[in-house]
Amino acid sequence: MATSDRRHLWTGFWATSLGTLASRVLGLVRDIATASLLGLGEGGVMDAFVVAFRVPNLLRRIFGEGALAVSFLPVFSDQFHRDPGRAWQLVSVLFTWLAIGLSACALVGEIICGVLLASGATSHGVSQLVGLTAAMLPYLVFICLAAQASATLQALFEFRWAALAPLLLNVCWLAAAWGVAPYFASDKLAQAYAIAAAVLVSGVLQWLVQLPALWKLGFRFEYDWAASRQAFWQVGRSMLPITLGMAVTQLNTLMDSLIAWGLSAEAGTSQTIAWLGGAVHYPMQSGAAAAIYFGERFYQFPVGVLGLTIATVIYPLLSRHAARGDRAQIGADLTLGLRLVWFTALPAGIGIILVAQPMTRLLFQRGAFTSDDAVRAARMIACYAGGVWAYCALPVLVRGFYAIGDRTTPAKLGLLVVGLNFTLNLTLIWPLAEIGLAVSTAIAAGVQVVLLATTFSRTASRLAWSALARSLAQGAAATAAMAIAVVAAGSWFPADADATRVAQALQLSWTIGLGASVYLTTAWLLGMRELGILFSRPNRERDPLDPRR
Repeated sequence: MATSDRRHLWTGFWATSLGTLASRVLGLVRDIATASLLGLGEGGVMDAFVVAFRVPNLLRRIFGEGALAVSFLPVFSDQFHRDPGRAWQLVSVLFTWLAIGLSACALVGEIICGVLLASGATSHGVSQLVGLTAAMLPYLVFICLAAQASATLQALFEFRWAALAPLLLNVCWLAAAWGVAPYFASDKLAQAYAIAAAVLVSGVLQWLVQLPALWKLGFRFEYDWAASRQAFWQVGRSMLPITLGMAVTQLNTLMDSLIAWGLSAEAGTSQTIAWLGGAVHYPMQSGAAAAIYFGERFYQFPVGVLGLTIATVIYPLLSRHAARGDRAQIGADLTLGLRLVWFTALPAGIGIILVAQPMTRLLFQRGAFTSDDAVRAARMIACYAGGVWAYCALPVLVRGFYAIGDRTTPAKLGLLVVGLNFTLNLTLIWPLAEIGLAVSTAIAAGVQVVLLATTFSRTASRLAWSALARSLAQGAAATAAMAIAVVAAGSWFPADADATRVAQALQLSWTIGLGASVYLTTAWLLGMRELGILFSRPNRERDPLDPRR
């Protein structure tokens, strides 16, 4: 790996990870505010809101964190190196057709929602879901345009604005939760609509705020279909298989939410399922979809800060090696990415499991969010966290396939995993209720990682299994030391559920700090090379990204 490539990796990792970290922290604050407003299972409003938000948010993740960037980047990079003017024409054409296509999709969705609401044949819960979905559908148009702007900036190794733009969603959301929703304190549904309006505003702002950075890099809107047609269809043809390959975890979580919403009884009741003959009771209670939302939010924290960050900054390098036909370097860099994922994601997942209960109680237990809600959310968070290592590895692995032009293998394996997750969902919800959905998703993600890694190493470029095994053993040992220290500290200084929030925060901070210190110290004592890779700035004299280190 050339020194300039290493510098791009190092600076890109920290710019993206710090921006993402700021966004996730602010997102946590927004979730605290939302939980306090809407609770977990009260009236089913939170369930309806989170399921409705998943529709445009799923497209945001597919476009902003995956398929569009991956399919667009190689084509744009090739065009830009040959003729920057043609490359900017391609961006203009993509902006135009994204706006037209997504607006048409949103309009069709609005018509369907309007017909359902006007018919009066839907139940109260379905009406809540349909109405909130209609309110947030236009968001998908602007957030996907923002994702296109981010993908273009990342292709030119400009990661800052792409990482900071998502902050605007949380800022607008919080403004609605703190400044507008309190005026509708007696109406939970009206509060949800206020937040939905803020989501739409944030989509517009996330797109507009990135345009000056594009302009500075040379973008000028110039629609030339004839000049860009071939490149446009090249991007378009790769979108479907890439979407299937990269959106598996998001599709599984959407499936979890829909199953939770559709197979939950009203809170405090023991209803039977009419369409199953009335002899089978619902396996879950109202609030299950909301519990999934909070569980996902916590596992997405390390995924965004670690897994997607590593995948985002390493993909341009993999694409460059692929263009040179250097398969051996692709395998080496992909191994490096997986080592970094394991080093960071394993302790993050185990740490979330260890502190799920006190963390949920401290952050969410207030207002309409009760102590019982906190217990349900904490169990969901812990079950999802068991798969953090896999969720973080997936975006790195699929980019290895896409760098070499293989778009079908991740899609085929992804469809297999979606089927596995659906089967596990319908099996585990009966003995485990709502946490069975989280366990299913974690298992499916682990299976997908194993399939992708072994297939890539066998058919594309051999991974350095000895280096991965060493990182695995060292990371597991350091994580075990961390877990022992945290559990021991918890037994010596047990948490007091009745303590003040300041006392709870201090104890949680002390526990997290202790765990991080023990992990990093143990990793240093074990000589883990990933420490130097992440925390030493690369230079010509001493390069911590040198794979020989």
